[in-house]
Amino acid sequence: MALLLSRCCAWNRRSRLASGALSACGLLNGCRDREMLAAGRPSAREAGATGARHRHALVKELYLHRRIYLNTTAYMKPDSLWRTPSRLMYTTRIKCCCNQVHSDKQYKNPYMLAQDDLKNLYDEIRRLLTVSSDLKDICDYYFDGKGKAFRPMIVILMGKACNLHHSKNRKLLKSQHSIGMIVEMIHTASLVHDDVIDGSDTRRGKITVNKIWGERKAILAGDFVLSTASVALARLGNNAVVSVFTQAIEDLVRGEFMQLGSKENENERFVHYLEKTFKKTASLIANSCKAVSILGNCDPDVQEIAYQYGRNIGIAFQLIDDVLDFTSCANQLGKPTATDLKLGLATGPVLFACQQFPELHALIMRRFSVDGDVDQAWQYVQQSDGVQQTCYLAHQYCQEAIRQISKLHCSPERDALIQLAEIVLTRNK
Repeated sequence: MALLLSRCCAWNRRSRLASGALSACGLLNGCRDREMLAAGRPSAREAGATGARHRHALVKELYLHRRIYLNTTAYMKPDSLWRTPSRLMYTTRIKCCCNQVHSDKQYKNPYMLAQDDLKNLYDEIRRLLTVSSDLKDICDYYFDGKGKAFRPMIVILMGKACNLHHSKNRKLLKSQHSIGMIVEMIHTASLVHDDVIDGSDTRRGKITVNKIWGERKAILAGDFVLSTASVALARLGNNAVVSVFTQAIEDLVRGEFMQLGSKENENERFVHYLEKTFKKTASLIANSCKAVSILGNCDPDVQEIAYQYGRNIGIAFQLIDDVLDFTSCANQLGKPTATDLKLGLATGPVLFACQQFPELHALIMRRFSVDGDVDQAWQYVQQSDGVQQTCYLAHQYCQEAIRQISKLHCSPERDALIQLAEIVLTRNK
């Protein structure tokens, strides 16, 4: 592993001399590289080539992260969680391109900016899902208006930022507002199915649907929410947007399948983890951001900016979620801690801890199924810098998200999306 890292670092240094460290190494450049700019779906051969490029990019991201991390003061301070508020975004040796452009006074609160557009979101969703019998009760149970609406918020802010960049008009289109509803419905449907697969008892601090109504009704309710979202999507009448969301739903399913497996090789395991993270979490955010840019008639370059912002912020969000499984108490997170370990999942903190405690490999391969495995893995993670490295990797993804969104014209929404990157890193639930 050390030899492989050293060889990759040497390759990275040569690339940096040729055309700059971040651009040459393709740091966080995205896994599709404009594959969805055309409305049609790629052929099997094109999809295979794209997948290979994606995996190659993930390998480079991982090795570049490792090289940069080992040269920071955080590595010398294992107790630091790299989650100090406010200044977190600018503590590495890589200068963020936004440092010289933005100040704290220019930042806008993303929740406040999107508040007016979000206030009736759940009421509108419940109207779409109006049916009789138990199905309505289940739908109302999840869409109770108490969710964070994280994804719709990003969609609304991105739509307005792209509109201003393209036409100097910040007004959100009705079709763009619909994307906020659609993304929340698809996300919630995936949570219902996840809870059935995982046998979860709680979600968002509440008892799960599958525990109250049973697994069969929970699955049917998730299917119903997804089908309703599909109908709303079709009503938009935009084939490119339909294609984008079709890809996002496919990624959700593929990501769930990936989570059921694991890799023996350590390097493949990291790439598998990052790709699964993209498919299960970031793809829906990335593609919904791209959808609102398409509906705003933005050019392909702006669509790519929107996609890349969503991709990077989505991966960072999930990385921090994996960290919180080791650092947050159950009442903050809304679910029991060490949940991932109990499900047999090796997330970022565990995979990074393997570099210091090779004994974890055996536990990972048997998915922590032997009595005492979960506690042992927990102890290894606590004694390692796995949490710190995962936080740092999330920090790198957030910096790339900021770099991408800063290409748009200045607006309150653009600055709010920049601020959101810091919120993602410092959240505790």
